[in-house]
Formats: sequence, C-alpha cells, structure tokens
Amino acid sequence: MVSVINTVDTSHEDMIHDAQMDYYGTRLATCSSDRSVKIFDVRNGGQILIADLRGHEGPVWQVAWAHPMYGNILASCSYDRKVIIWKEENGTWEKTHEHMGHDSSVNSVCWAPHDYGLILACGSSDGAISLLTYTGLGQWEVKKISNAHTIGCNAVSWAPAVVPGSLIDQPSGQKPSYIKKFASGGCDNLIKLWKEEEDGQWKEEQKLEAHSDWVRDVAWAPSIGLPTSTIASCSQDGRVFIWTCDDASGNTWSPKLLHKFNDVVWHVSWSITANILAVSGGDNKVTLWKESVDGQWVCISDVNKGQGSVSTSITEGQQNEQ
Repeated sequence: MVSVINTVDTSHEDMIHDAQMDYYGTRLATCSSDRSVKIFDVRNGGQILIADLRGHEGPVWQVAWAHPMYGNILASCSYDRKVIIWKEENGTWEKTHEHMGHDSSVNSVCWAPHDYGLILACGSSDGAISLLTYTGLGQWEVKKISNAHTIGCNAVSWAPAVVPGSLIDQPSGQKPSYIKKFASGGCDNLIKLWKEEEDGQWKEEQKLEAHSDWVRDVAWAPSIGLPTSTIASCSQDGRVFIWTCDDASGNTWSPKLLHKFNDVVWHVSWSITANILAVSGGDNKVTLWKESVDGQWVCISDVNKGQGSVSTSITEGQQNEQ
C-alpha cells in the first residue's frame, strides 16, 4: 500500500512543472510557470519556505540538485533560454552562474554522478545539448553537442558511474575505469545515448527507436553494478518503454512496453533502488510500477490528483502479482 505522507502548498501562482527532493530528503525544490524556483524545508512533515528564487524571465521547466559534497547547489532551466545555477552560502541562496548559450527554451537539466565532478547536462529546443563543467574559482567550461536532436531536445539523464557487471566481475582493489554516458530524448521521437571519447569529445553511441511521437522524458536507472543496464522513456504517444541492455559493450538495447496510457506521459522517475518506476501523465495521475517475478511490469498504485486517497487497483487486464 502506498500512502501520501505530505502535501506541500507551494503558493506558486501558476502551474508547477517540477519538484525535486535533495539528497537527504529534507528539502524540496519546485519550479513553475510563474518564473520562480522555491525551496522548502520538508522535515517531519513540515513545509517551511527557505528561498524564493527569482532570476528567470519565463516558465521554469526543471530543477536539479547537485550532490551535497559540492555544497547546496541547485540548477534550473527555463523557456527564457537560460540555465541558472544557485548556491547557498551562509544560509542565503544566490545565483552563482548563468548559462546563456542556447537559442531557444532549455527544457531539461541533469547533474552527472558526483564521481565525475560538477558537470551539468542541459537539453534545449534549439536541438543542442550543452555540458557545463565546473573548473574552479567560479569558472564553468562549456561543451556543446549541436544538432543532438532535430527540432529539439526534451530530456537528459546520466548513466550511473558504475560499470555494468562490476559487482560480479570487478577484481578486488582495482579501480574501475569510468566512461561518462548519458541519454537524451527529443522531438525526433528518438532516445540517443552519448559517450565521452578519450579526447573529451561527445559521440552518439546509440539511437533507440520505438516511440511514435516526441520523447518527453528519459531516466537511466540507478545501478549497483549488476550486468543489466536499464532506461525508462515516455512520450507524447502515451507509451512508456523500459529499455534493457545485457551485453557489456552496451550495443544491444531491447524495449519492453510498460503501458500505453490514454494521454501524454510527461515524466518517468526511478526509486533509488531502481525497482519502482513513477510515471506522471496528462491524466493528472502518478502511477507506481514494479517488475514482477515473471518480468511483467505491474501497477502497484496510483495517486490521484490533489487527493490524499491512493488506490491500489491494478490496470485492467493485468494480474496483481505482488
């Protein structure tokens, strides 16, 4: 059974586009079409507004927390073509960097695994993906993948900094060689996988085709080093796919349809243990899905819009195999 443990009244004056908990689960960041980013202390079921961040000149689509080893840092992206990086210093949140390198709306921001340093991927409607790397002393280096997706990029998600299969194969005491990778989803109906080459340039490694309309979100699942890599994707076509890759080379990905919804699916998000997927869609519902023993994905709950009630009814035609 899933229950709603807290509802936060954000006092945003327009639609909320994203809400993200920090690493410790004590703070909630939200962003809205009212052009603001808000940060709340949500410890013990409370909701204390810590910061109301103003700096964007259009709807703010997404927020992302950096790992706390770098301090309290939050990134936000907006229709105004800007990415803003905010930092808390001595209890006050300030704008620490503004990236204005895109020609159109910036739709998605995602921090790389902390093992790589402070690196932020940004996907834009201008079709490009930019990578901002903190080089120290307030400086950010920018790399850009132009024409990553024709018509536009809607989502970016980093692969975990864990070598697939390393849990089983890794010789003790040997540090694994990390290869930076991330996934992107775009208006060309494609998911693309990108890999950093030895010369520091980014190369398209793979195209994943299954959706018949714009890909709205991609989420690379966390990993503890098991051989299988997993990515979830969702689309304007109402479908959610789970992509898996079992070979070490990372070349063969196979899609499995999780569910076909009756409306656009906006977001997919993995639990930290990667065994539950949250899906939010145009039907104003959040549904939670879990893989059963026989490999089928089953809905274990759906959370209704604005209601505290949660039903555990399973999608029609599916067996409850919990």
